[in-house]
Parts: sequence; C-alpha cells; structure tokens
Amino acid sequence: MANVKNYIEQGGAKSHIGGELSIDSGGKVTAAGTQASHIADQKVDYETPDLDTEAEIIAAINATNTAINAILAALEGAGILKTS
Repeated sequence: MANVKNYIEQGGAKSHIGGELSIDSGGKVTAAGTQASHIADQKVDYETPDLDTEAEIIAAINATNTAINAILAALEGAGILKTS
C-alpha cells in the first residue's frame, strides 16, 4: 500500500482517492471518453393555476420522474452507480 492518499496502482488500471479529487476549470468527468448529456432544467415555480387538473398534476410528476431517470442514467453511465 502506498503512503500517500491518492495513488494509481501499478499497471495504471485502478486509482485510489483517499484525499480530494479536484477537477480544474475546463476539466470534465467522462465514461469511455464521453461526457453525460445535459439534463433539462425542471420547472420549480408551480402555482395553483398551473396544476388545476389531475392531468396537469400527472404531467408534472411524469416530467420530474423523467428528469430523475436521466440523472440516474448519467450517474450509471459514469460508473458512479451500478446499473439497475
């Protein structure tokens, strides 16, 4: 075991981060060379007239669920989460 917090194992196949991983300005995290796509911002300022009907409420919930699923897919694609 190395006597430093951050190190790469011999052969370079695995890195250990025991300290801080800092991504400099312009840097990015990729999986197989590809960065996850942007996930569209969701509406957060709903007011009572925006959700008058059951259909409008269901549509808002479905839009939120779609965004959550996109976040999960991005985390899985980057190897942060196991795939489901």
